[in-house]
Amino acid sequence: MRIAMIGTGYVGLVSGACFAEFGHDVACVDIDANKIARLRGGEIPIYEPGLEELVARNVEAGRLSFSTDLAAAVSGRDCVFIAVGTPPRPEDGHADLSHVYTAADQIARAIDGYTVIIDKSTVPVGTARAVMAIATKALPRAEWDVVSNPEFLREGAAIEDFMKPDRVVVGADSERARSVMRELYAPLSDKGVPILMTGVESAEIVKYATNAFLATKVTFINEMADLCEKVGGDVEDVALGLGLDDRIGSKFLRAGPGYGGSCFPKDTLALAKTAESVGAPTRIVEAVIAKNHERKGAMADRVEAALGGDLTGKTVAVLGLTFKPDTDDMRESPSIDVVASLIRKGAHVRAYDPQGMEHAKSLINGAVFCADAHAALDGASALVLVTEWAEFAELDLAQIKTLMANPLIVDLRNLFDPAAVSRAGFSYLGIGRSGRATAAVSSAD
Repeated sequence: MRIAMIGTGYVGLVSGACFAEFGHDVACVDIDANKIARLRGGEIPIYEPGLEELVARNVEAGRLSFSTDLAAAVSGRDCVFIAVGTPPRPEDGHADLSHVYTAADQIARAIDGYTVIIDKSTVPVGTARAVMAIATKALPRAEWDVVSNPEFLREGAAIEDFMKPDRVVVGADSERARSVMRELYAPLSDKGVPILMTGVESAEIVKYATNAFLATKVTFINEMADLCEKVGGDVEDVALGLGLDDRIGSKFLRAGPGYGGSCFPKDTLALAKTAESVGAPTRIVEAVIAKNHERKGAMADRVEAALGGDLTGKTVAVLGLTFKPDTDDMRESPSIDVVASLIRKGAHVRAYDPQGMEHAKSLINGAVFCADAHAALDGASALVLVTEWAEFAELDLAQIKTLMANPLIVDLRNLFDPAAVSRAGFSYLGIGRSGRATAAVSSAD
């Protein structure tokens, strides 16, 4: 099939490259001429494991191309995806759909022949109907359908998520559009991946409901971690006990400093705002948003307490700045709040991240950015682990102890083994950990 992907951000670029890998002819379009030039030159503007090789392979095969000319790219295509940004509006928190609507108008004016216009951007319920209205106004006699096809890509594992998804959700009103979408996703359905066909409104809600539910799981286990700290439990054991229940599952039950990233913060807020505007408020989601914001701001208090209640003049090494490992994405990362709070409390912050340093420099003021973990730890009174990059688990504890002024680890991701850290001569503070022996799972005899 011939596909156009409007937008070469995270979703558009990964999706376009993966569709090309399926054998489709994909033209990716962006208004940013510099980004398109970089992509044509083989430079990937985001960090995502495996993406550079995937793009290069499909460009070489002639299945993937990049352009700034939307009209030329859209003409003659079977499907045109809208994969542009929908950030929160600063004034009220609602999703900003201006880029979606602009793209819809330009697409409608460029199509020739039956085309399926597909919302891939994360958008609130009602957006597909608005896109239909825009298309009707721009070109009332053209043949087209509008489909909602939300993405469920995890940064750091996006290619695998696209190639081996739990399901594909398609919201469409016509059988003709459904038939096109079945053909588009045949490489997945042929492997047994469920293709869920719904109405457009249901598909739009599925995306927001999914992220809100996962954000709720994260926030719930964080509250259980706080309870464990008060009563002597261990949140690692609690999470294991919860996760073994197949009604709950183990994913997103990792206690930490709160969720961040490009999806959970904006999607929970957009869902809450949309629900409020139609008179169906989502009180649970509203509580999750408030609790997560509060949690990120409180993480520096743990460091302060562990260092005797005063951070004035003390050097703190912050390891990990991106919102999760295996990405360079700094959007809404807990590290932004943690570092800002540490600095306000008088600490000198030395920071390091394997991939997020350049982005972090534009978002975090007052910290010293170091070339590696060892440089950050030199003379530090505390190691504060914010993002659980694999390389931090491999640190030589004996070596870093010689670098630090004070052997203290504040582990906001429970990456380290408390017993091993203690044997190495460190004081250790994790999240929701009691210091007691952890649970072991065995099968019944």
